[in-house]
Amino acid sequence: MNALSPQATTADAPHASSAVLEQHLIDPEICIRCNTCEATCPIGAISHDDTNYVVDASKCNSCMACIAPCPTGSIDNWRTVWRATAYTLDEQLGWDELPEQLEINAEAAQADSETTGTTATHALTHESASLPATAPTTLPMSSTAAPWSAAPVVTQLFGPKADMPFAVAKVVGNHRVTDAVSHGKEDNDTHHIVLDFGDTLFPVLEGQSVGITPPGVDAKGRPHQPRQYSIASARNGERAGYNNASITVKRVLVDHNGQATRGVASNYVCDLQVGDSVHIVGPFGSSFLMPNHPGSHIVMICTGTGSAPMRAMTEWRRREARNGTFADSQLLLFFGARSQAELPYFGPLKKLPASFITTHLALSREPGTHKRYVQDAMREQAVVLAPLLTDPNAYFYVCGLKAMETGVLDAMKDICEQHQLDWTGVAADMKAAGRLHLETY
Repeated sequence: MNALSPQATTADAPHASSAVLEQHLIDPEICIRCNTCEATCPIGAISHDDTNYVVDASKCNSCMACIAPCPTGSIDNWRTVWRATAYTLDEQLGWDELPEQLEINAEAAQADSETTGTTATHALTHESASLPATAPTTLPMSSTAAPWSAAPVVTQLFGPKADMPFAVAKVVGNHRVTDAVSHGKEDNDTHHIVLDFGDTLFPVLEGQSVGITPPGVDAKGRPHQPRQYSIASARNGERAGYNNASITVKRVLVDHNGQATRGVASNYVCDLQVGDSVHIVGPFGSSFLMPNHPGSHIVMICTGTGSAPMRAMTEWRRREARNGTFADSQLLLFFGARSQAELPYFGPLKKLPASFITTHLALSREPGTHKRYVQDAMREQAVVLAPLLTDPNAYFYVCGLKAMETGVLDAMKDICEQHQLDWTGVAADMKAAGRLHLETY
C-alpha cells in the first residue's frame, strides 16, 4: 500500500491553530475513472492524473454534489484528520488504496476544540454531514433516481472489493462503426465490441456501464486501472437470448496539435481480436435507466459514443415493439457529430422506420452544410418537446461530451420560456421524478 501521510506521525499532537477536518477522499481501488465526480463538482475541487482522481481539501466544501452521480461509490469516503496535516494531492495521486482511519488523540482533539471552537469526531458519512454555508446554490440537475418503472438493477458484481475481482469475457465481435474522415484526414476510430461472458452471470441493463482493465503497467510501474464503457446492447444480449453484451469505444488517433496519439485503454480495446479474453468489472450505474411502462416516452440527446446507451434503449424498444407494449410511446433521438462519417451506427439507424423513432441529426462540420448542434435541432422541435418536458411519462437522457450539457439545458430552458413554462420548476420536477438524466464526460 502506498498511502502514507505526515499526519501518521503527528496524529496525537494538538494543533492549536488548526481544526479537525472530515477530509473527502476517493477510493482508487474501485474508481473506474469515469470523470463523473470532476465534471459534477461545482467548485473545481476534484482533479486527476493518468491514475487517480483526487480531492483538494483546501477547496472541498462538502456540498455533496459529486456523491450521488458516482456509479461505484468510490467517491463516498471520509477520514478524520488534522487540517494542518490533511492528505495532499501528491499523496492521493500516489495511492493504490485508501489509508486506514488514524486515531485522533482525545486530549489533543479537546485542546483543539477549546482553541478553535471545533470538536473532533469520527469520519462523517454523506448521510450525516450537513450542507455548509459556502455550498453552491446551484447543484447538478441530473436525476439520481431511476424511472419508477425501471427494471431491477444489479451493480458491482465484479471488482476489487467484490467477491470476485473481475469477470473474464471473450471477444466475439469487433466492428468499426464509423467512416471517420475529417478534412481528408482520419483522426478517430470508433468500434463496436461484442463480449461473451460464457457461463458467468453478468446481468446488465441499458444505461449501465462496465470497466475494462488494460494489461500491463503505467509509467509508474503500477497495473493499469479499469476504464468505463457504456453498454450498447439490450438487456437480453447483443444477440437476443445469449449471455453477451456490446460496448462502443472511440480512440483518438490525432491530438489537438496534429500529432499521432494512442490512449492506453481505448487503443487496447479497439485492437482486440475475436477470441481474445478481457477482464471486466462492474456492472455500474443505477439511475441512467430506461422506463418500462406502456405509454412512456424517451427523448435521447447524444453526441459521438454517447450514442451507446441510446442504441441499447432503442434496441430494447425495437424488440418489445413486436408485442405492442409501446405502441403509444414516442422515441425521439437528437444525434450530433462533426460529420456524417463520424456518426456511429449511422447505417443501421437509417433502417429504423419513422413510425418507430424520430431522428434529428446535427452535424457541426459537414462540408457544404450549415454548422448545427443538437441544441439547435432541439429548438427547431420546440413544439414537440415542450409538452414532453412536462409530461410525467416522458424521460430525457443526455450523453456525450461535457461541453454539450450547457447547450442542451439552455435549449430546454428556451423551449420552456417560449411556451410560457417555468423552467426552474420544470427542471426540479423532472429531476425529482427521475425524468432528467445527464451523463457527460
